[in-house]
Amino acid sequence: MTPSAAPRSGRQAEAARNDQLILDAAREVFIADPAAPVSEVAKRAGVGIAALYRRYPSKEDMLRKLCADGLQRYITEIEAALADERDPWTAFAGFMDRIVAADTHSLTQRLAGTFLPTEDLYREAARAQDLNVALFERVRGELRPGLVVDDIAWMLEMVAAIRLSDPERTAQLRQRYLALLLDGWRGPAAPLPGPPPAGAEMGARWTQGRLAR
Repeated sequence: MTPSAAPRSGRQAEAARNDQLILDAAREVFIADPAAPVSEVAKRAGVGIAALYRRYPSKEDMLRKLCADGLQRYITEIEAALADERDPWTAFAGFMDRIVAADTHSLTQRLAGTFLPTEDLYREAARAQDLNVALFERVRGELRPGLVVDDIAWMLEMVAAIRLSDPERTAQLRQRYLALLLDGWRGPAAPLPGPPPAGAEMGARWTQGRLAR
């Protein structure tokens, strides 16, 4: 049997709870307004500003952590899709459904260009892209002509742009439009207008906002 992890002390458990409260609050605050101050995060989390700064010395540190967590969730889901033994289209559609439910692409959409990514983040992003390519190649035979792997990210961001004040209704509408968009992915179909997205167009967003300031 695998030995159980040692129970956390009361102080460690409290620190872990506070950290999760801070991250949950930061996600809500910065998706709503990327320019919001960290004091708004502390207020929403119900923790003191000193406790927040002990964990995240700067706003950029907090934003990096949010995006790193979102990226790790994405990688976990795409690895599950690649291990899925069902037919390629079912595995792909299931992956897209889970990612929309996880709302990882609201972070990309709202936070790109607001902080400087670390080398670790770039490395994990490259890993995610390699997995994207593997999944795309697996499902390619089911797709309409003209699609490229980077269309995956743009489509997920389009769905993430749907946001109402009611979270439940937001989730319903996102699933509705994901279903419509996925129908447009399956072949055969008419050729797509315009050139496909380029990887450089997507990557530039993470630095151009800072360079313009």
